[in-house]
Amino acid sequence: MYAIIETGGKQFRVEEGRTIKVQKLQAEAGSEVVMDKVLLVGQGAGVTVGQPYVASAKVACEVVEHGRDKKIVVFHKRRRKDSMKKQGHRQDYTAIKIKSITA
Repeated sequence: MYAIIETGGKQFRVEEGRTIKVQKLQAEAGSEVVMDKVLLVGQGAGVTVGQPYVASAKVACEVVEHGRDKKIVVFHKRRRKDSMKKQGHRQDYTAIKIKSITA
């Protein structure tokens, strides 16, 4: 069984037992979080699509860790102006493990 959930303004395809990185959540490591913004639930050929969310569908997750992603470089150059700006950014994330999907 799989589901598509929405969190942090993004959508993720999740399955039981998988670990994904989402935008930082205000939860302690080891605690359980329930996602109720489920857009789609599917199993085999049967797929339930919500409008916009599937009623009574929930995804139970366990917070594994908090961390910061790899650094990306933001580089701006203004041509013919001898002007450059280099900036780095590391995004905070929360790693969650999907425990169960109920529909």
